[in-house]
Amino acid sequence: MVYRRGLQAIPLSVDLWIHYVTFLKETMDNGDPETSRIRGAFEHAVLAAGTDFRSDRLWEMYVNWENEQGNLRECRAIYDRILGIPTQLYSHHFQRFRELIQNSLPRDLLTAEEFIKLRRELATTNGHTVDNAPPGDDIPLGLEEITDPAKLITEIENMRHRIIEIRQEMFNHNEHEVSKRWTFEEGIKRPYFHVKPLEKAQLKNWKEYLDFEIENGTHERVVVLFERCLISCALYEEFWMKYAKYLENHSIEGVRHVYSRACTIHLPKKPMVHLLWAAFEEQQGNINEARRILKVFEGSVPGLAMVRLRRVSLERRHGNLEEAEILLQEAIDNAKTSSESSFYAIKLARLLFKVQKNLSKARTVLLEAIENDKENTKLYLNLLEIEYSGDLKQNEDNVLMCFDKVISSSLPIEIRITFSQRKVEFLEDFGFDVNKLVYAYDEHQTLLKDQDLQKRKAENGSEEPTGKKARTDDTTLATTQMMGGDMQSNPSAYNYSAWYQYNYQTPWNYGQYYPPPST
Repeated sequence: MVYRRGLQAIPLSVDLWIHYVTFLKETMDNGDPETSRIRGAFEHAVLAAGTDFRSDRLWEMYVNWENEQGNLRECRAIYDRILGIPTQLYSHHFQRFRELIQNSLPRDLLTAEEFIKLRRELATTNGHTVDNAPPGDDIPLGLEEITDPAKLITEIENMRHRIIEIRQEMFNHNEHEVSKRWTFEEGIKRPYFHVKPLEKAQLKNWKEYLDFEIENGTHERVVVLFERCLISCALYEEFWMKYAKYLENHSIEGVRHVYSRACTIHLPKKPMVHLLWAAFEEQQGNINEARRILKVFEGSVPGLAMVRLRRVSLERRHGNLEEAEILLQEAIDNAKTSSESSFYAIKLARLLFKVQKNLSKARTVLLEAIENDKENTKLYLNLLEIEYSGDLKQNEDNVLMCFDKVISSSLPIEIRITFSQRKVEFLEDFGFDVNKLVYAYDEHQTLLKDQDLQKRKAENGSEEPTGKKARTDDTTLATTQMMGGDMQSNPSAYNYSAWYQYNYQTPWNYGQYYPPPST
C-alpha cells in the first residue's frame, strides 16, 4: 500500500518502480498464478516512466524477468518498444537484442502470424514459393517443417538477418533522436529534488530542453520531460506555469491537476501560480472555485495587495459590485499603515466613480483618506482627477477646494507650487470669476518667493531647502505627473511648465506664457 501511494505521487521515479517490482518478486510464490501481477506491474512502470531518458534499468529488468520465465516472444516485443525510445543506453539495448536473436530460433521469437509473413517474404525474395501443407493436415500454411537441414539452417539465418535488419532502421532513427537530446541530458546535473536552489545554467538548460521537446517531440515525451523537470525544479513556479500553459491545448483536467499539485503541495505560498489557477477556473466558468482559490490563498498569505485586488476585479467582472466595494473597504479598515489605507482608498474611489458612477461617494472616500494621510500626494491627484471629470461649471468649488487643501498643507513647497500653478491654469481655462484668477496668481507668486528665499538660505549654508529634505518618490512623481490614475499614462500632457511660465515674477505678459510661433 505504501509503495502504491508513493508511485501514485511520483509515477516517474524509476528507482521506486524497481524497488516495488523487486518487492513483489520477493514476496510472491513463483508457482502462484498471480505472478501475472508482476507483468502488470512492469507494464504500469514502463507506461509511467518508460520514456524517461534514464529508464534503461527498468526496461532491462523487464526483459530479464521475461527471459527468466522463458517468454522469448515477450522479450522480443519489449525490445521492439525500447528500440524506438530515446534513452541513455540505446546502443546497449540494440546489442542485447541482437544477442537474443542470434541465440534463439525465429519460431520461438515470433508469433505464428509474424513467422508465416516473414517466411513468405523471404521465399518470394529468393524466387521460391512456400509449399502447401499436406491434405488433411492441421498445420497452417507456412508453418510446415523443413526437413532438409541445409535449407533449415539457411532459412533460420536469413530470418535472423531480416529481423535484425528491420530493427536496424528503427535503431538508426532512434540514434538520431538521441543525438539531438544528448547535450540537454548532459546538462542535467541534478535530476533529483533538493531545497538548495538550482544554478542558472541548470534552469536555462531545462527551459531550452522543454522548448525543444515541445517543438520536436510527441505529446507523451513532452509530458514526461515536464514531469522530470518538476522533480528537480519543484520550487520554481515558472515551470509549473509553463506546464499548465502547454496542457491547455490538450487536457483541461490535466491543467487543473497541475495547478492543484503546484498550489496545494509544492508552492502553497507563491502568488502568481495561484492567480493563474484562479484565472483558469474563471475562464472555465467555475467562478465559485476561482473565488475559493483566491480566498484560501489570501488566508494563508495575508496582506498581499495583488491578491485582494484580484478578488475585487473578479467580483467586478461578474457584476457583484457590492462585494467588490466590501472587499476594498475591508482592506482599508484592516490596513496596517496609512499609506496602505490610502492605496486601497484610491482603488475604492476609482471603483465608485468609474464603475458605479457615484461621484459624491468617491469624493467622500478620498476626503476621509486625506484626513488620515494628509501628505499623500496621490490622494490629492486622484481627487483632482474625479473632480475634473465632472461638470466643471457646477464643480468649480470642489476643484478649487482640492487645490487649496494641497497649497495650505505641509507638503514640500515644490509640490505646493506645482498644484498652485495647476490652479492658475484651471481658472484661466475654465474659471468664471476673474477675482479668483487674480488671487490664485498672487498666491502662486508668494509661493515662488518663499521657494527662492529657501534656496538663498541653503546657498548661504544656513539650512537645506525644505523641499529637498522632504522629497520622496511620491512627491517627485507628482511634480512630473500632475494627474493620477489614467492620466498618468501621458505625463508630458500635464507638464504645463513648458507652456505656462507662471514662475516669472513679472506682471502678466501673455507673450511670455506661450512659446512664439515656429518659423
